[in-house]
Amino acid sequence: MKKLATKFTITTVAAMILAPAMLLAGADVRTPANGLEKRVRHELVMLPYYGMFDNLEFQVDPAGHVTLLGHVTRPTLKSDAERVVRRVEGVTSVSNRIEVLPPSPFDDRIRRAVAHAIFNFASLSRYSWGPIPPIHIIVDSGHVTLEGKVDNQTDKNLAGMRANGVSGVFSVTNNLVVDGRG
Repeated sequence: MKKLATKFTITTVAAMILAPAMLLAGADVRTPANGLEKRVRHELVMLPYYGMFDNLEFQVDPAGHVTLLGHVTRPTLKSDAERVVRRVEGVTSVSNRIEVLPPSPFDDRIRRAVAHAIFNFASLSRYSWGPIPPIHIIVDSGHVTLEGKVDNQTDKNLAGMRANGVSGVFSVTNNLVVDGRG
């Protein structure tokens, strides 16, 4: 009986850890994605330095060409993303259009402050669960862009307002998508 409980606990913990990452990456449990897209998404989400201050996106054409898009805070993340995607079976070529954000202590302070403002707000705190939150905070020269998914329009609006209230933020572009599953 004890072994069964241990297996259940390990399985439950694994599901709790992986589920947010899968949701963040856009995996939709209702409609299975194309096999190649699923494999590319998995490789990108598993990158060790991919976090809430980065946003990786991609497009796959029918011939297997993958275009990488988004913004990252580390140049190594850009090259790592291209490297892992090139190794995916079925990928014929890769165009890497990921933008590396310039290093800036000013932007780093804003990133932390926006994350604190959003994730420490009671009704938005559930989005901080998991290894990679579903809300990504991109800061470039004081301009904030919110990317990712939220459960409803209220959460989208609240996240935008919380980000806009941070000192030093020049503008906020709220690209959060309302998923509607919540």
